[in-house]
Amino acid sequence: MTTQQHHRSTRHALLAGIATVATVATMALPTTALAATGAGKTEVAQWTPATWHETMRTMPTGDAARGEKLHDDKFCASCHGSRGEALTGNWPLLAGQRAEYTYKQLLDYAEHRRAEDQRAHIMNVAAEELDRQEMADLAAFYEQQGLPDAPKPEDTHPVHQLVSVGDPTRLITPCAACHGSNGSGGINESPTLRGQPEAYFIRTMALFRDGERGNDVAHGMSQFAEPLTDEEIANLAEYYSTEDDATR
Repeated sequence: MTTQQHHRSTRHALLAGIATVATVATMALPTTALAATGAGKTEVAQWTPATWHETMRTMPTGDAARGEKLHDDKFCASCHGSRGEALTGNWPLLAGQRAEYTYKQLLDYAEHRRAEDQRAHIMNVAAEELDRQEMADLAAFYEQQGLPDAPKPEDTHPVHQLVSVGDPTRLITPCAACHGSNGSGGINESPTLRGQPEAYFIRTMALFRDGERGNDVAHGMSQFAEPLTDEEIANLAEYYSTEDDATR
C-alpha cells in the first residue's frame, strides 16, 4: 500500500466510525442540548434566509482588540490556540475565518441550534456567556489573523471537478460557488474551508450528510452533502487541507 493509499484508508475508517460516535455522544447530551436536536420538548427556531439576513444586517461591528482580550480572558486558547490555529483534528481552524461565519456559529451554539455532539456542548456552555457584541469582537479577532499559506490544489485532484463544476446529475452545486475557488471563503456566512484539519472536515461533512447537524440556513449544506460518498468527503478533506503528508 502506498503512503497516499494509507492516508485515504485512514480517512475512510474515520468516516465509518462517525455514525457510532455521534449516536453515543447524542445519547449523553444534556436535555437543553437535546432540545436543539429535536429529541427534547423544547424546539429551537431554525434559520430561514429572511431571519438570517436580518440577523446579519444587525450584526455589531466587531473590535479585534477587544476580541483578542476575550480570547485570552475566556481561555479560548485551551482548544483554539493563541491565534485560532487548529491544534488538532478535534477543533476547527478559526484563524482567517470569515467574521460573519464565526459570529453565526457562536449564535448557534448559544441558542442550541448546534448541539450535535459533546464537542458542541462545550461550546454551548461557552457561547451562552457571550453577548452579541462580544461574539462580533471574537469573530473580528479571528478573521484578522489570516489564513495559512497554501498552494492552489491541482486540477488533476479527484474532486477538482466536484469543487469547480459540481455534479448536475446529483444536483450538487460546485463547492467554489459558495466557498471560493481555493476554499478561502465566499460571501456572508459561507465559511473558509482552506486549512481545516482533515479529521474535522470529514466529521463535519458526515454530520451534515447524515442529518446530525442542521444549523445551516435553509439546510443548504445538508442538501449538498447528502449525496456525497465517503470517498468524496475524504478527498474533499484532502483537497482543502494544508496538512503535510507527514502530519496526516
